[in-house]
Amino acid sequence: MTRYFVHLAYKGTNYHGWQYQPNAITVQETLNKAFSLLLSEEINLTGAGRTDTGVHARNFFAHFDSNHSDLQHNNQIVYKLNCFLPDDIQIFGLYKMDHNAHARFDATEREYKYYISRTKNIFSSDYCWQFYPELDIAEMNIAASTLLQYTDFTSFSKLHTDVMTNNCKVSEAKWNVEDNLLVFKIIADRFLRNMVRSLVGTLIEVGNGKRATNDFEKLILTKDRTKAGPSVPAKGLFLENIRYPYSII
Repeated sequence: MTRYFVHLAYKGTNYHGWQYQPNAITVQETLNKAFSLLLSEEINLTGAGRTDTGVHARNFFAHFDSNHSDLQHNNQIVYKLNCFLPDDIQIFGLYKMDHNAHARFDATEREYKYYISRTKNIFSSDYCWQFYPELDIAEMNIAASTLLQYTDFTSFSKLHTDVMTNNCKVSEAKWNVEDNLLVFKIIADRFLRNMVRSLVGTLIEVGNGKRATNDFEKLILTKDRTKAGPSVPAKGLFLENIRYPYSII
């Protein structure tokens, strides 16, 4: 068996997240069916993460094992996959890897961005949250910077998940203005369920004056999700990049 990494992107609007669910359409299930059909063998992809319902991925990696040893740089296979797959999933390439390489466990960093439109834009409404009130971005960045000082983010995790730990190491968290968009960028070794969306919702409360900046740090220490702000809509969240300790492409 030969192990391959798949480099892909998807719009999450029509999917109940990445991971297979018995009664819902997911990205993983859609890809498994396409790969299995075209390669004439049962293929089960393992993703680099588990994006939630409605969340998009601009750069995503998954791995699978195959009896075929000639898929790398096979433009014909990539072309056929893209023709067969729906318009909201795109394959960039297939890459032969060491058999022990793992798309999820080998990832060292994941980068997310959350996009907020500060003006009405009918052409981007599916891919950003349209939010018009004025926000104090400087205070939001002061609050966001405290994330680098802590590792336990229970306060921003979905309750009753099956993870062993709520610890994450955040290396960057910052708000930036890009034209009419307000963009929150965060990089960490791992993320908890719903973590970025609840972080954004809570930081918005800092920006609109509903929550004091120093209260944000106290919230982290409480380890109580019920004390955090509401989760913002999934459509504005993108998994932008995943980094590995080795070269793939």
